[in-house]
Amino acid sequence: MIDYFSSNLWLIWVIISILCLILELSSGDFFILCFAIGAAVSAILAGCGASLTVQIIVFAIVSALSLLLVRPALIKKIHKPNKVRLSNAEAMIGQTGRVSESIEANGYGRVAIDGDDWKARSADGSPIDKDTRVRVVKMDSIILTVKPID
Repeated sequence: MIDYFSSNLWLIWVIISILCLILELSSGDFFILCFAIGAAVSAILAGCGASLTVQIIVFAIVSALSLLLVRPALIKKIHKPNKVRLSNAEAMIGQTGRVSESIEANGYGRVAIDGDDWKARSADGSPIDKDTRVRVVKMDSIILTVKPID
């Protein structure tokens, strides 16, 4: 059994690499991927007949280099930083929609935006007719304040 493993070290490195890739799928931070790269390079060396000591040293060096070079490049490429990420109420401000139920003077109506129907009021208190295109200028809780788009 030991003879089999010692003559097929490349297979063990391939298994380690595949296991690292599977673990990477659950984390997504490209940390374990670096060890998969190191194991793949060691599998190639094992297939060429390098000694176990050389394989382990190369695994450590390639994994460390991957952590320093490959991981930051992948993170920068995949997780592009946005200047501002709006969420919740901030994301609604500036959106355009269509009045689905007339907004009464100093009262409420409804506005459809991206398939959702919101309770809304006019920014200046004037009535807004049904099917008028409006822009959200403010959001209080779940009530939108809108003004007509000219």
